Amino acid sequence: QVQLVESGGGLVQAGGSLRLSCVASGSIFSINHMGWYRQAPGKQRELVARIRSGGSTYYLDSVKGRFTISRDNAKNTVYLEMNTLKPEDTGVYYCNAEVMIGTGLLRNNYWGHGTQVTVSS
Repeated sequence: QVQLVESGGGLVQAGGSLRLSCVASGSIFSINHMGWYRQAPGKQRELVARIRSGGSTYYLDSVKGRFTISRDNAKNTVYLEMNTLKPEDTGVYYCNAEVMIGTGLLRNNYWGHGTQVTVSS
């Protein structure tokens, strides 16, 4: 019904930058919030940043001041600008969205397949 496709991951040296993008498509009436989670090897998936339809944001403490989340509502796209990357930012980054589907009466949560971010020291 709804697909999320991430792009922009890769390998970067510590101190470098990457920009992730996630496009939502399908039977979308509206999107409540979009966000990025990450999962490092052997660790639980954690919420990195989230942005609501009105623009309010949440950031994990360890990324505050370094990461910026933004969204283009017209394009159903969310971005994560990651600066001053650290080795501990390494992981698979997953896009997540809470979507009102069809005529807007049903709400579902969707995930992308993930994009690898590797930060070398």
